[in-house]
Amino acid sequence: MKSKNTIIFCLTLLFFVFLLNLDPVSASVKLENPIGTNSVPVLIGRVINAVLGVVGSVALIMFIYGGITWMTAAGNEQSVSKGKNILMWAALGLAVIFLSYALVTFVIEAIGTTGSAS
Repeated sequence: MKSKNTIIFCLTLLFFVFLLNLDPVSASVKLENPIGTNSVPVLIGRVINAVLGVVGSVALIMFIYGGITWMTAAGNEQSVSKGKNILMWAALGLAVIFLSYALVTFVIEAIGTTGSAS
């Protein structure tokens, strides 16, 4: 009885497959690539650029904070030196960000050209 029900189920399933004109082999789900690239160096470059953008924004915020600290010091030498130090370290951090961006761009382009040449 059980094998008879299995046969009827399989025949019904085949009937609906042919009725709906579905090909069970090619009826697969096709997903688009959400990243937009298949290249690992390009993906790494995008991640590093995003991180450097966030760090650059933090440097801008530190410039604003250091400037406000210095301008609102009202003659207090400790606050003035604190504001100057914040501005100095923010400038140094921004220089490091620019240099790292240049280095990452150079390395990613070098890896990309090496990978396409071989």
